[in-house]
Amino acid sequence: MGMGTTKRSFIVFLTLFIAVCGAVGAVIFRVFLPERYFEAYPLIPVFFYLMGLFSISVFEVFRRKHPQKLTLFYMAEKVVKLLLSIVVILLYCVVVKNHEKEFILTFVGFYFLYLIVETGFFFKFELNQKNKLSK
Repeated sequence: MGMGTTKRSFIVFLTLFIAVCGAVGAVIFRVFLPERYFEAYPLIPVFFYLMGLFSISVFEVFRRKHPQKLTLFYMAEKVVKLLLSIVVILLYCVVVKNHEKEFILTFVGFYFLYLIVETGFFFKFELNQKNKLSK
């Protein structure tokens, strides 16, 4: 089965977004805040990248097989991401116990940036769908 245009667009966009945010964050930590850098930093962009790949894959299934349930998918996906993010933060704080404040602030920053970008992408998708239906 081929990759849909929406999925391909999202993956390209997600890859660029995560690469830029990850690089900017690394520069900020390495150049301006070297004493606050924590070894697990690279895992944060990887976490959000993998989460994005999983989300778009599930989205494609819902879009093709259950298009009437896309709103339910959006809401459920947001709840799952929030809960999974809380679990990751708690695990880091309990297991690693190193630079907890930096990890939490960085993770939450990535979370909100990712949430804004992802919501914008899917909002644009919905607008395009409505425009296609109205023609």
